Amino acid sequence: MALSWRSWLANEGSKHLFLFFWLSLNAWCFWKTFLLYYQGLQYYYLHQMLGLGLCVSRASASVLNLNCCLVLLPMCRVLLAVLRGSQKVASRKTRRLLDKSKTFHVTCGVTICIFSVLHVAAHLVNAFNFSENYNEDFLSLNAANYRGEDPRKLLFATVPGLTGVIMVLVLFLMCTASTYAIRVSNYDIFWYTHNLFFVFYMLLILHVSGGVLKYQTNLEEHPPGCFNPNKTLRENMTVPKAFEETFPDYTTEPFPEDLSIPEPFVQNNFMRICSEEPKFQSHFPETWFWISGPLCLYCVERLYRYIRSNKPVTITAVISHPSNVLEVRMVKDDFTARPGQYVILHCPRVSALESHPFTLTMCPTDTKATFGVHLKVVGDWTERFRDLLLLHSNQDTEILPIFQQRRYPKLYVDGPFGSPFEESLNYEVSLCVAGGIGVTPFASILNTLLDGWKCYKLRRLYFIWVCRDIESFRWFADLLCTLHNKLWQENRPDYINIQLYLSQTDGIQKIIGEKYQALNSRLLIGRPQWKLLFDEIAKCNRRKTIGVFCCGPNKISKTLHKLSNSSNSYGTRFEYNKESFS
Repeated sequence: MALSWRSWLANEGSKHLFLFFWLSLNAWCFWKTFLLYYQGLQYYYLHQMLGLGLCVSRASASVLNLNCCLVLLPMCRVLLAVLRGSQKVASRKTRRLLDKSKTFHVTCGVTICIFSVLHVAAHLVNAFNFSENYNEDFLSLNAANYRGEDPRKLLFATVPGLTGVIMVLVLFLMCTASTYAIRVSNYDIFWYTHNLFFVFYMLLILHVSGGVLKYQTNLEEHPPGCFNPNKTLRENMTVPKAFEETFPDYTTEPFPEDLSIPEPFVQNNFMRICSEEPKFQSHFPETWFWISGPLCLYCVERLYRYIRSNKPVTITAVISHPSNVLEVRMVKDDFTARPGQYVILHCPRVSALESHPFTLTMCPTDTKATFGVHLKVVGDWTERFRDLLLLHSNQDTEILPIFQQRRYPKLYVDGPFGSPFEESLNYEVSLCVAGGIGVTPFASILNTLLDGWKCYKLRRLYFIWVCRDIESFRWFADLLCTLHNKLWQENRPDYINIQLYLSQTDGIQKIIGEKYQALNSRLLIGRPQWKLLFDEIAKCNRRKTIGVFCCGPNKISKTLHKLSNSSNSYGTRFEYNKESFS
């Protein structure tokens, strides 16, 4: 399979180039800071006391500042949704970069973990050096109280040390709980531990305010390594008669050749004279400059989201579909959304803290205010949510007028938020591939086309849906048939190409249902031949750019991704977009 560099650049190249740029930026930041402190080893007292440990700790701290600053920005979902829908971001390539926000967040998180290990190791060396290199001449510069003090006291008996230890524990919990295995097996652990980030940032603010590392404030009056005639000379050596006179602050005249010049006070054939004792002051915590902006932005957004979602929605219908799928329809004042977006549901009776994202399968329009989601009942949260909604009801379908509504539990909706599937209507040709419940983001797009398709750029839609059992197709069978009949009546049967694949069968020919004849003729047994499918689409759409959208298992996603990067003889380019279940 030949690789199309143009397609690779459109799909993966931008992400890889950005990651390379980001890693290079971190490496440059580390190296420049390291060199800055390394060059001061022979000039500054603190550098001489701590050595390379100071260089590594400060260099790693600069990288941590940068990443702790930016790791929050991809989690500002409202900001990303506004940018995605804003006319100021007119370029589709730029909007597609917003889809990599999760990748950028993970990259920053991994970088924080790596350089935190380096930072901790360097400070362990610093604690040892503070103890061993205790200097009675510079008492305010010492973190230790006396020479040979146990370094563990510096780690557990000081604010920077204790907060650093707790931050390491918090970061360890967040990192281990973020692994794929834990997220899939127990999402609750991931959710709860990840919300410890607020504790991490509060500890970080305290950590940098300890003032352990200090700098000299009177370098002009007391250059490092200078000669102090009032103290150093009289305490440590016999004062020559030539030095008994009052010295000016500085002298660049060389000493008489017959005098024995103390080696520590000679540099480049001249001596600098101190006019006062060295004075030290704690560094202003630069970390505050780095994290205050993004942290305030994130907090303001969370406050806005809380206010926006503070009013519960009105549930108008609860429908139980085959294969453990529940549909919830609701209305909310002033709620607007674009097809392909998702919302976050929070039900206090299910869990006081947990909330989960679900893709909208029905968006409000100018003529109807109803919007809805389909959720598959897997896991404790969805099971408890289903039981509350269908309590004391044995009906598979329950649609009641609002004035006859039974008392549903309070449900709060946060959103909507952007997703890659919003772009599906901005291509002239789109290929939408769904696996099982992964059809939900495309359902809102199909509902939107049902209301009217002429106002969008999309002129041809290939819709591929793969399911394991025949019952799953009934989730949106009515929608597909209605859209199919509408397009036939408008003399545009080629607008949508529907292909349904039943991946598992017991050998008996099945149909979706007697009333779904339009779908039964498009039902195929087995799995799609993806290579042949891509070749056929490329042949029918020569020299066009086709948007590929996938929501389903990773195996299908990887196959489509590889095919999107491959070249073809028709000049057709595929741009890949996906959303994963995990």
